[in-house]
Amino acid sequence: QCKRIQVDEIWSFCRAKAKNVPEEHKNEFGWGDVWTWVALDADTKLVPAFTIGARNSAVAWEFVEDLSKRLANRVQLTTDGNTMYINAMDNAFAGQVDYAMLVKKYGETDVEGSRRYSPAVFTGSDKRVMTGNPEDKHISTSYVERQNLTMRMGMRRFTRLTNGFSKKVENMACAVSLHFLHYNYVRVQQSLKRQTPAMAAGIADRRWTIEDIVMLVEAEEAAESSQNSN
Repeated sequence: QCKRIQVDEIWSFCRAKAKNVPEEHKNEFGWGDVWTWVALDADTKLVPAFTIGARNSAVAWEFVEDLSKRLANRVQLTTDGNTMYINAMDNAFAGQVDYAMLVKKYGETDVEGSRRYSPAVFTGSDKRVMTGNPEDKHISTSYVERQNLTMRMGMRRFTRLTNGFSKKVENMACAVSLHFLHYNYVRVQQSLKRQTPAMAAGIADRRWTIEDIVMLVEAEEAAESSQNSN
């Protein structure tokens, strides 16, 4: 039942940074840059959809199509200035969305050392209405950008300047899936009156436990075992 969705992408890498990927693996997904596309509900902080892949139009379409199928109502949706979203939104929502872009502007960092390790200086932003009639005061990506920080703090493989990066993209996908399952159903939020996002969104009636997650895994394994035996 989301009403206001914010979307962003977060960068990470597998095996090696793009510039260090061996020539024979240059165009192979799972080597170099890997992006996690994330949608977040601004009201309940629920993450209704995410996708792991390259940063290209095909993955943008896959991500937005998946998101659109999980939403019960027309929503207001904000993305950054990534133009790959434009056709993806048209394809998935067919105009049934109030969609705006928040294009942020950055300047150069003066200090040489800061250029490498610090973000560029924010100088302003433009709000661009793309489809429908989004409310100006809700055109924002602040919450989903804060979610990016939660990911970097909660998963070592997303931490910059460490050796904790993923060695296999499959393992990274599992870690991200587990992170969002825990985030949505187990982790309580002070801003939600000590509810989980899933409780605030009305898709869970209680706070889950780690035992609940383990039981999900065991139930899946039992179902697979039964299917294979048949």
